[in-house]
Amino acid sequence: MDLAISNARVLETITLNGNLSPQALIEIYRLMYLSRRIDDREILLKRQQKIFFQVSGAGHEAFQVAAALALRSGYDWFFPYYRDRALVLTLGVTPTEMFLQAVGAGSDPASGGRQMPTHWSSRPHHIVSTSSSTTTQLLHAVGCAEAGRYFTRHPEAAAKVADDYRAYQEVEFHGDEVVLACVGEGSTSQGEFWEALNTASNQRLPVIFMVEDNGYAISVPVEVNTPGGNISRLVANFPNFHFEEVDGTDPEASLRAFQRAAEHCRAGHGPGFVHGHVIRPYSHSLSDDDKLYRSTAEREADAMRDPLTRMQMRLLREGILTAEQITELEHSLDQEAAEAADRALAAPLPEIASIPRYVYSENLDPARASFATEQVATGAVASAKSASSKGSAPRTMADLINACLLDEMRRDPRIVVYGEDVADASREEALSEVKGKGGVFKLTAGLQTAFGSERVFNSPLAEANIVGRAVGYAVRGMKPVVEIQFFDYIWPAMHQIRNELALMRWRSNGAWGAPAVVRVPIGGYLTGGAIYHSQSGESIFTHIPGLRIAFPSNALDANGLLRTAIRGDDPVLFFEHKRLYRETYGRAPYPGPDFAIPFGKARIVRPGSHMTLVTYGALVPRALQAAQTAERKHGIQVEVIDLRTLNPYDWEAIATSVRKTSRVIVAHEDMISWGYGAELAARIADELFEDLDAPVKRIGSMDTFVAYQPVLEDAILPQPDDILKAIVELRDF
Repeated sequence: MDLAISNARVLETITLNGNLSPQALIEIYRLMYLSRRIDDREILLKRQQKIFFQVSGAGHEAFQVAAALALRSGYDWFFPYYRDRALVLTLGVTPTEMFLQAVGAGSDPASGGRQMPTHWSSRPHHIVSTSSSTTTQLLHAVGCAEAGRYFTRHPEAAAKVADDYRAYQEVEFHGDEVVLACVGEGSTSQGEFWEALNTASNQRLPVIFMVEDNGYAISVPVEVNTPGGNISRLVANFPNFHFEEVDGTDPEASLRAFQRAAEHCRAGHGPGFVHGHVIRPYSHSLSDDDKLYRSTAEREADAMRDPLTRMQMRLLREGILTAEQITELEHSLDQEAAEAADRALAAPLPEIASIPRYVYSENLDPARASFATEQVATGAVASAKSASSKGSAPRTMADLINACLLDEMRRDPRIVVYGEDVADASREEALSEVKGKGGVFKLTAGLQTAFGSERVFNSPLAEANIVGRAVGYAVRGMKPVVEIQFFDYIWPAMHQIRNELALMRWRSNGAWGAPAVVRVPIGGYLTGGAIYHSQSGESIFTHIPGLRIAFPSNALDANGLLRTAIRGDDPVLFFEHKRLYRETYGRAPYPGPDFAIPFGKARIVRPGSHMTLVTYGALVPRALQAAQTAERKHGIQVEVIDLRTLNPYDWEAIATSVRKTSRVIVAHEDMISWGYGAELAARIADELFEDLDAPVKRIGSMDTFVAYQPVLEDAILPQPDDILKAIVELRDF
């Protein structure tokens, strides 16, 4: 028999006069014992080399069962971490499903064999996919709570709409839902813990932060991680919280704490914080040996507080079960765990052909033909009139990005826009006398005024907070379009981008997706931008599977690619070159509210027959300038290709041009070593070697940082003269 043992509704029928009935206590023990025996069976399988990793939830069972019983599976939302076996067992994940994870079976419903065991995921139970990165999930929980509140206030936004990401998003919400975010005490050292508490407190979000304090982060004791050794004392002054600190080995005390916290959240008073002192009777994992750093006396003291032993003694002491009945119950659960393991061991392994599935959305390809409205819209643009009365005069890239955001927010009520300084004014009363900011580059100007502070708002100055919350919004079916103020400051969000945003769909085997759009001003040529306002580094992100990347060079492309990014079903990093925002080059009339450009479709911005120059971003106008000079002075006809998107990129356009010209230059603004051009050059040399009459040539910046003094900046970054020199040298090779 392999059934979900319990759920949150069990206690409705087995609680008497405010006290737990005998049946409730038996059910709690049953869940705790089964969780421990699944751990033990996994440990046996690991030692038999039948599974490949094991991390235990032993000692946390009472606290976890209590949390699950206080909440509602499939109604509330859950962001566990890897020790939360008893929690998810109580929510309804079965023993067989757990062992399918352990063996890495193809039928593992959590990840299809892609993740380690105990990395939980269950769409029916609202358990959002867990990663190994502790603490990151707390920001997802915050975004999830924000999305739930938004849908409750705007239920019409949940409607499905054909031809964009909304057609494939299942939206569920309840007005009194609670989000549970679980973390170990060691992970409270991470900045994202504090960022999550900040936003939950400020917004009075219905998030319960569950701290499972077993005293150790692998081998590091709590007093080394936490000043004073107690996280509750440090967070006690956060406003709007309901705080509880309990003995996490006592299931009844823990249950009451979670019930009070849930009541506080459901009433709309704000978040909860439940800190449970638990034990870790086993090592951190089977890759660790706690005897190397814990004394015998300390381990023996923990054993005296084992929640399983304490609960068994209570059942005996209160006459709820006899020793024989406990033995019989335990025997049946031992057998259940063993049979579940046997079923999982017999399950088929994942197919090799399944590996690329769910790296990106299987439903909506941003390169598909329905996004190819470019020619129609361009032909009609001269007579087009904007809904915002912009007219048909040429507009800058900044203008057309703003116009796209306005159009898409009118079309799609699920879009929220936030980031540092993106609002017109957080203090709305000021809007009657001030113009409003709307971003440091003014690209979000007027959006808050048009759509209100619920849809356009400022974030804390914390990049991980921006992207982490976007993951939580997106898994609920919303479309966060967030801004990182400068590419140079994206690095605090790198963890969220690489390990969470881009990985959510693949690691959950398609159960969850996070199709957020992250807008990022990037690049130099600013005169005075210096080291921390002039970086490029797109190749670092093109190396991340699951992440789409756009890098337009002109106003029309920015408008059309951003629209595709917003309507798409994948996470997108949308690079906007700061120097191009208001340049004369690349201005265009407003193309209308349905103008879109497919990803992976390059544009030949200048035809030629003597050589190919592949580039993107701010190098496009500089390449055009060099190509014009090359033809005028040297008679060299250079075909200039603007990639427009870097992942996917248009290999066919490159190959077709190179087969025609037999010479190729790849140019980009970023450093030349290990840059984006290196991959293109390698592929061209590999697949088009027979078509080449000369080696592939690369152009990039010096292998250094961008300096403040303009004389230095000009020397560091590639200039039109550098490109011209490379063109002539390649012609003469």
